[in-house]
Amino acid sequence: MTSLAYIGGIAEIAALTGIAYVLFPELAALAYDVFTRPRGTWAKAPIMLIVTPLLTAIIGVLIEQNLGYSVVSVLLAISSALLLIKLLNSPIAPAISAGLLPIVLEEKSWGYPASIILGTSLLVLSLFIYKKIFSTLIDKTTNLADVIDDIVELPPRHYSWLPFFVIFLLADIYLAKLTGLRFIIFPPLIVIAFEMFAHSEVCPWAGKPVLLVLACMLTATVGVSAVMALGNSPLAVVIVIAFAMGIIRAFRLHAPPAVAVGLLPFVIEHPDFWFPLAVGTGTSLLAGIFIIYRTFILQKNAQV
Repeated sequence: MTSLAYIGGIAEIAALTGIAYVLFPELAALAYDVFTRPRGTWAKAPIMLIVTPLLTAIIGVLIEQNLGYSVVSVLLAISSALLLIKLLNSPIAPAISAGLLPIVLEEKSWGYPASIILGTSLLVLSLFIYKKIFSTLIDKTTNLADVIDDIVELPPRHYSWLPFFVIFLLADIYLAKLTGLRFIIFPPLIVIAFEMFAHSEVCPWAGKPVLLVLACMLTATVGVSAVMALGNSPLAVVIVIAFAMGIIRAFRLHAPPAVAVGLLPFVIEHPDFWFPLAVGTGTSLLAGIFIIYRTFILQKNAQV
């Protein structure tokens, strides 16, 4: 409920100021995780929570200003974000999405990274207050699942998965170009894919690729429907996030980036139902390539 209240508050700020990117989609993923697991890795890295998305957002805007939307700019934004995360030793993987979003939306304004730092700073402040008020309750709810999720959020130590991740990226970009459905490579998908490949053994959603596809398509559909019915209103945002949280809990699928999918229609110009189709296509491609990787590579390595 705390994460829902926070996102509702941010949506109100976005509506009052007219600054849509204050509510950048991955903020929902970050908020969901830090308030659900206030002793988790993201919550324990408040500086990185602000700095990493800010720097990738700046890099993304620079790339968009100089190269525009292209295969090269998409790959450059993703690789730059991954390199930055490695150099900073940052656990904030959703920063990849913050760097790719200005490329996909062709956003060249410096207002974008300014909006990012505002949203993440308010998140860190809200988390600090939350911890102060509910410290006793937080200590009682820390459990083994938090430790497992912490492993997922650490930078990878080996890179045998990297060729399959690259194959997925190239196939996803090609499919987006072929069909004209740009959001086949929707930004949270890259975060989802990175975690699946880089931390295959412990990633909470790696074992449920089919449910992942279904969850992302449902949240995308509800996001578009809410925008069409209610516009970019705080009420629409709260409805979408509540639905997204309900879906991943019902599926027992701890996948915070999937929550972010529902917010994308709020920053897309004239969203329609091609968006959930694109989301389903991109996520299905990821699921298929990952199943091949898991079947022929991970199982073979486990037998050696």
